[in-house]
Amino acid sequence: MNCDDMQKSIPLYFYGELPPEDEERVEDHLDACEPCRGELERLRTLTAAFDRREMPLPDGMLENCREGLMDAIRAGTTPAAPPVADPRGPSFGERLSALMTALWGLRQPIGAVALLAIGYFSAQFSRGLTTQVVPDSGEPMVARVRSVQPDASGRVQISLEEVRNRVVSGRMDDGNIQRLLMAAARDESDPGVRVESVDILKDHAASAEVRAALLNSAAHDGNPGVRMKALEGLKSFAAEGEVRETLAQILLKDDNPGVRIQAIDMLTAHRDASVVGVLQNMVGKEDNTYVRWRCEKALKEMNASVGTF
Repeated sequence: MNCDDMQKSIPLYFYGELPPEDEERVEDHLDACEPCRGELERLRTLTAAFDRREMPLPDGMLENCREGLMDAIRAGTTPAAPPVADPRGPSFGERLSALMTALWGLRQPIGAVALLAIGYFSAQFSRGLTTQVVPDSGEPMVARVRSVQPDASGRVQISLEEVRNRVVSGRMDDGNIQRLLMAAARDESDPGVRVESVDILKDHAASAEVRAALLNSAAHDGNPGVRMKALEGLKSFAAEGEVRETLAQILLKDDNPGVRIQAIDMLTAHRDASVVGVLQNMVGKEDNTYVRWRCEKALKEMNASVGTF
Protein backbone atom coordinates (compact mmCIF):
# COMPACT_ATOMS: atom_id res chain seq x y z
CA MET A 1 0.00 0.00 0.00
CA ASN A 2 1.49 3.38 -1.04
CA CYS A 3 0.85 6.88 0.30
CA ASP A 4 -1.72 7.66 -2.40
CA ASP A 5 -3.79 4.66 -1.33
CA MET A 6 -3.48 5.79 2.29
CA GLN A 7 -5.16 9.11 1.44
CA LYS A 8 -8.38 7.17 0.87
CA SER A 9 -7.86 4.56 3.55
CA ILE A 10 -6.88 6.62 6.61
CA PRO A 11 -10.34 8.19 7.16
CA LEU A 12 -12.00 4.76 6.78
CA TYR A 13 -9.42 3.26 9.14
CA PHE A 14 -10.01 6.01 11.70
CA TYR A 15 -13.78 5.43 11.70
CA GLY A 16 -13.53 1.60 11.81
CA GLU A 17 -14.90 1.10 8.29
CA LEU A 18 -12.13 -1.14 6.89
CA PRO A 19 -12.22 -4.95 6.83
CA PRO A 20 -9.59 -6.61 9.08
CA GLU A 21 -7.20 -7.47 6.26
CA ASP A 22 -7.17 -3.85 5.01
CA GLU A 23 -6.70 -2.58 8.58
CA GLU A 24 -3.55 -4.73 8.85
CA ARG A 25 -2.18 -3.29 5.60
CA VAL A 26 -2.87 0.26 6.78
CA GLU A 27 -1.19 -0.42 10.15
CA ASP A 28 1.84 -1.95 8.44
CA HIS A 29 2.18 1.15 6.27
CA LEU A 30 1.73 3.50 9.24
CA ASP A 31 4.47 1.69 11.16
CA ALA A 32 6.92 2.48 8.37
CA CYS A 33 5.68 5.89 7.12
CA GLU A 34 6.03 8.98 9.31
CA PRO A 35 4.14 11.39 6.96
CA CYS A 36 1.07 9.14 6.94
CA ARG A 37 1.24 8.77 10.71
CA GLY A 38 1.22 12.56 10.85
CA GLU A 39 -1.90 12.71 8.65
CA LEU A 40 -3.66 10.23 10.95
CA GLU A 41 -2.69 12.31 13.99
CA ARG A 42 -4.02 15.47 12.32
CA LEU A 43 -7.32 13.70 11.66
CA ARG A 44 -7.48 12.66 15.33
CA THR A 45 -6.74 16.23 16.45
CA LEU A 46 -9.38 17.66 14.12
CA THR A 47 -12.02 15.17 15.28
CA ALA A 48 -11.22 15.90 18.92
CA ALA A 49 -11.65 19.63 18.20
CA PHE A 50 -15.05 18.96 16.64
CA ASP A 51 -16.08 16.93 19.67
CA ARG A 52 -15.18 19.80 22.00
CA ARG A 53 -16.87 22.46 19.86
CA GLU A 54 -20.35 23.53 20.95
CA MET A 55 -22.26 26.26 19.11
CA PRO A 56 -25.75 27.66 19.76
CA LEU A 57 -28.51 26.25 17.60
CA PRO A 58 -29.97 28.85 15.18
CA ASP A 59 -33.59 29.72 15.94
CA GLY A 60 -36.03 27.68 13.89
CA MET A 61 -33.41 25.42 12.33
CA LEU A 62 -34.68 22.17 13.82
CA GLU A 63 -38.30 23.12 13.31
CA ASN A 64 -37.68 23.82 9.63
CA CYS A 65 -35.83 20.52 9.26
CA ARG A 66 -38.67 18.59 10.92
CA GLU A 67 -41.31 20.30 8.81
CA GLY A 68 -39.39 19.49 5.65
CA LEU A 69 -39.00 15.87 6.72
CA MET A 70 -42.68 15.49 7.56
CA ASP A 71 -43.69 17.13 4.24
CA ALA A 72 -41.55 14.58 2.41
CA ILE A 73 -43.06 11.71 4.42
CA ARG A 74 -46.65 12.86 3.82
CA ALA A 75 -45.92 13.31 0.11
CA GLY A 76 -44.52 9.79 -0.03
CA THR A 77 -41.28 10.92 -1.65
CA THR A 78 -37.78 9.81 -0.84
CA PRO A 79 -34.50 11.26 -2.09
CA ALA A 80 -32.96 9.38 -4.98
CA ALA A 81 -29.96 7.38 -3.89
CA PRO A 82 -27.07 6.29 -6.14
CA PRO A 83 -26.87 2.51 -6.67
CA VAL A 84 -24.57 0.83 -4.14
CA ALA A 85 -23.74 -2.75 -3.30
CA ASP A 86 -25.02 -2.39 0.28
CA PRO A 87 -28.85 -2.04 0.25
CA ARG A 88 -28.60 0.24 3.30
CA GLY A 89 -26.60 2.72 1.23
CA PRO A 90 -23.14 4.12 1.96
CA SER A 91 -22.27 4.35 5.61
CA PHE A 92 -21.37 7.60 7.36
CA GLY A 93 -17.73 6.63 7.32
CA GLU A 94 -17.78 6.01 3.55
CA ARG A 95 -19.39 9.40 2.88
CA LEU A 96 -16.93 11.10 5.22
CA SER A 97 -14.02 9.28 3.58
CA ALA A 98 -15.03 10.55 0.15
CA LEU A 99 -15.20 14.11 1.46
CA MET A 100 -11.96 13.82 3.41
CA THR A 101 -10.20 12.44 0.32
CA ALA A 102 -11.34 15.45 -1.68
CA LEU A 103 -10.01 17.80 1.01
CA TRP A 104 -6.85 15.82 1.80
CA GLY A 105 -4.46 17.86 -0.28
CA LEU A 106 -5.81 21.24 0.80
CA ARG A 107 -3.60 23.26 3.09
CA GLN A 108 -5.33 26.63 2.42
CA PRO A 109 -7.94 28.32 4.66
CA ILE A 110 -10.79 27.14 2.43
CA GLY A 111 -10.05 23.54 3.45
CA ALA A 112 -10.25 24.45 7.13
CA VAL A 113 -13.51 26.37 6.59
CA ALA A 114 -15.07 23.40 4.82
CA LEU A 115 -14.06 21.02 7.61
CA LEU A 116 -15.41 23.36 10.28
CA ALA A 117 -18.69 23.50 8.38
CA ILE A 118 -18.90 19.70 8.47
CA GLY A 119 -18.38 19.71 12.22
CA TYR A 120 -20.88 22.54 12.75
CA PHE A 121 -23.76 20.98 10.87
CA SER A 122 -23.18 17.45 12.16
CA ALA A 123 -23.13 18.85 15.70
CA GLN A 124 -26.35 20.79 15.20
CA PHE A 125 -28.31 17.85 13.84
CA SER A 126 -27.07 15.55 16.59
CA ARG A 127 -28.02 18.11 19.28
CA GLY A 128 -31.59 18.13 17.99
CA LEU A 129 -32.16 14.42 18.60
CA THR A 130 -33.55 12.88 21.77
CA THR A 131 -31.56 9.76 22.59
CA GLN A 132 -30.13 7.88 25.53
CA VAL A 133 -26.80 9.54 26.32
CA VAL A 134 -23.85 7.62 27.76
CA PRO A 135 -21.73 9.83 30.05
CA ASP A 136 -18.54 10.88 28.34
CA SER A 137 -15.63 8.88 29.75
CA GLY A 138 -13.04 10.67 27.63
CA GLU A 139 -12.35 7.44 25.72
CA PRO A 140 -12.59 7.17 21.91
CA MET A 141 -15.87 5.84 20.53
CA VAL A 142 -16.90 4.78 17.02
CA ALA A 143 -20.60 5.02 16.14
CA ARG A 144 -22.37 3.85 13.00
CA VAL A 145 -25.98 4.72 12.09
CA ARG A 146 -27.87 1.50 11.39
CA SER A 147 -31.45 2.74 10.96
CA VAL A 148 -33.51 5.94 11.09
CA GLN A 149 -37.22 5.91 11.95
CA PRO A 150 -39.25 9.17 11.95
CA ASP A 151 -42.75 9.25 13.47
CA ALA A 152 -45.80 11.44 13.00
CA SER A 153 -44.93 13.68 15.98
CA GLY A 154 -41.77 14.92 14.32
CA ARG A 155 -39.40 12.88 16.45
CA VAL A 156 -36.69 10.70 14.93
CA GLN A 157 -35.34 7.45 16.40
CA ILE A 158 -31.83 6.58 15.25
CA SER A 159 -30.27 3.18 15.91
CA LEU A 160 -26.51 3.39 16.48
CA GLU A 161 -23.86 0.70 16.62
CA GLU A 162 -21.26 1.91 19.10
CA VAL A 163 -17.81 0.65 20.03
CA ARG A 164 -16.26 2.16 23.15
CA ASN A 165 -13.20 1.12 25.13
CA ARG A 166 -14.12 0.19 28.70
CA VAL A 167 -12.02 -0.82 31.70
CA VAL A 168 -13.38 -3.57 33.96
CA SER A 169 -11.67 -4.45 37.24
CA GLY A 170 -12.34 -6.98 39.95
CA ARG A 171 -11.02 -9.90 41.93
CA MET A 172 -10.59 -13.42 40.61
CA ASP A 173 -13.53 -14.63 42.70
CA ASP A 174 -15.72 -12.44 40.49
CA GLY A 175 -17.30 -14.76 37.90
CA ASN A 176 -17.38 -12.00 35.29
CA ILE A 177 -13.63 -11.38 35.65
CA GLN A 178 -12.95 -15.12 35.28
CA ARG A 179 -15.10 -15.31 32.15
CA LEU A 180 -13.36 -12.31 30.60
CA LEU A 181 -9.93 -13.82 31.32
CA MET A 182 -10.95 -17.16 29.82
CA ALA A 183 -12.23 -15.37 26.72
CA ALA A 184 -8.95 -13.43 26.51
CA ALA A 185 -7.04 -16.73 26.78
CA ARG A 186 -8.73 -17.77 23.51
CA ASP A 187 -8.06 -14.48 21.70
CA GLU A 188 -6.16 -15.65 18.62
CA SER A 189 -5.25 -12.11 17.55
CA ASP A 190 -2.97 -11.25 20.48
CA PRO A 191 -0.56 -13.80 22.03
CA GLY A 192 0.56 -11.22 24.58
CA VAL A 193 -2.97 -10.96 25.98
CA ARG A 194 -3.20 -14.76 26.04
CA VAL A 195 0.07 -15.09 27.99
CA GLU A 196 -1.03 -12.50 30.55
CA SER A 197 -4.48 -14.06 30.93
CA VAL A 198 -3.20 -17.64 31.30
CA ASP A 199 -0.53 -16.42 33.76
CA ILE A 200 -3.34 -15.17 36.01
CA LEU A 201 -5.62 -18.15 35.44
CA LYS A 202 -2.91 -20.71 36.25
CA ASP A 203 -3.11 -19.77 39.93
CA HIS A 204 -6.84 -20.53 40.02
CA ALA A 205 -6.95 -23.99 38.42
CA ALA A 206 -9.02 -25.34 41.31
CA SER A 207 -12.02 -24.07 39.35
CA ALA A 208 -13.20 -26.69 36.87
CA GLU A 209 -13.93 -24.01 34.26
CA VAL A 210 -10.48 -22.46 34.62
CA ARG A 211 -8.85 -25.90 34.47
CA ALA A 212 -10.71 -26.67 31.24
CA ALA A 213 -9.48 -23.38 29.78
CA LEU A 214 -5.88 -24.24 30.77
CA LEU A 215 -6.19 -27.70 29.20
CA ASN A 216 -7.41 -26.12 25.98
CA SER A 217 -4.53 -23.62 25.95
CA ALA A 218 -1.94 -26.30 26.76
CA ALA A 219 -3.10 -28.53 23.91
CA HIS A 220 -4.09 -26.05 21.20
CA ASP A 221 -2.58 -22.58 21.65
CA GLY A 222 -0.22 -21.64 18.83
CA ASN A 223 2.23 -19.86 21.13
CA PRO A 224 4.64 -22.08 23.16
CA GLY A 225 4.87 -19.46 25.91
CA VAL A 226 1.12 -19.69 26.46
CA ARG A 227 1.28 -23.50 26.46
CA MET A 228 4.07 -23.48 29.08
CA LYS A 229 2.08 -21.13 31.33
CA ALA A 230 -0.97 -23.37 31.02
CA LEU A 231 1.07 -26.46 31.97
CA GLU A 232 2.36 -24.65 35.06
CA GLY A 233 -1.21 -24.20 36.20
CA LEU A 234 -1.98 -27.89 35.67
CA LYS A 235 0.95 -29.30 37.69
CA SER A 236 -1.11 -29.85 40.83
CA PHE A 237 -3.66 -31.83 38.80
CA ALA A 238 -1.22 -34.05 36.87
CA ALA A 239 -2.67 -37.18 38.46
CA GLU A 240 -6.15 -36.59 37.02
CA GLY A 241 -7.17 -38.64 34.01
CA GLU A 242 -8.21 -35.76 31.75
CA VAL A 243 -4.99 -33.90 32.47
CA ARG A 244 -2.86 -36.98 31.81
CA GLU A 245 -4.60 -37.60 28.49
CA THR A 246 -3.82 -34.04 27.46
CA LEU A 247 -0.19 -34.40 28.58
CA ALA A 248 0.20 -37.56 26.50
CA GLN A 249 -1.26 -35.76 23.50
CA ILE A 250 1.15 -32.85 24.03
CA LEU A 251 4.13 -35.19 24.38
CA LEU A 252 3.37 -36.90 21.09
CA LYS A 253 2.30 -33.88 19.02
CA ASP A 254 3.74 -30.62 20.40
CA ASP A 255 6.51 -29.17 18.20
CA ASN A 256 8.32 -27.36 21.03
CA PRO A 257 10.97 -29.39 22.94
CA GLY A 258 10.55 -27.31 26.10
CA VAL A 259 6.83 -28.01 26.19
CA ARG A 260 7.44 -31.72 25.61
CA ILE A 261 9.97 -31.84 28.48
CA GLN A 262 7.44 -30.16 30.78
CA ALA A 263 4.89 -32.79 29.80
CA ILE A 264 7.40 -35.59 30.57
CA ASP A 265 8.09 -34.16 34.03
CA MET A 266 4.38 -33.92 34.82
CA LEU A 267 3.58 -37.41 33.55
CA THR A 268 6.44 -39.10 35.39
CA ALA A 269 5.65 -37.30 38.64
CA HIS A 270 2.65 -39.65 38.90
CA ARG A 271 3.69 -42.91 37.29
CA ASP A 272 1.26 -45.45 35.92
CA ALA A 273 1.31 -48.13 33.23
CA SER A 274 0.03 -45.79 30.54
CA VAL A 275 3.11 -43.57 30.93
CA VAL A 276 5.44 -46.42 29.97
CA GLY A 277 3.85 -46.93 26.58
CA VAL A 278 3.83 -43.20 25.81
CA LEU A 279 7.50 -42.81 26.73
CA GLN A 280 8.53 -45.89 24.76
CA ASN A 281 6.71 -44.52 21.74
CA MET A 282 8.52 -41.21 22.19
CA VAL A 283 11.95 -42.87 22.29
CA GLY A 284 11.30 -44.38 18.88
CA LYS A 285 10.14 -41.18 17.19
CA GLU A 286 11.76 -38.30 19.10
CA ASP A 287 14.32 -36.37 17.03
CA ASN A 288 15.54 -34.12 19.86
CA THR A 289 18.47 -35.77 21.64
CA TYR A 290 17.79 -34.23 25.04
CA VAL A 291 14.05 -35.00 25.00
CA ARG A 292 14.82 -38.60 23.95
CA TRP A 293 17.34 -38.91 26.80
CA ARG A 294 14.75 -37.63 29.28
CA CYS A 295 12.31 -40.29 28.07
CA GLU A 296 14.95 -43.04 28.40
CA LYS A 297 15.91 -41.82 31.87
CA ALA A 298 12.28 -41.83 33.03
CA LEU A 299 11.79 -45.38 31.71
CA LYS A 300 14.90 -46.66 33.50
CA GLU A 301 13.73 -45.08 36.76
CA MET A 302 10.49 -47.03 36.36
CA ASN A 303 12.42 -50.24 35.61
CA ALA A 304 10.81 -50.36 32.17
CA SER A 305 12.47 -51.28 28.90
CA VAL A 306 13.50 -48.39 26.68
CA GLY A 307 12.16 -49.91 23.49
CA THR A 308 8.91 -51.64 22.55
CA PHE A 309 8.87 -55.34 21.76
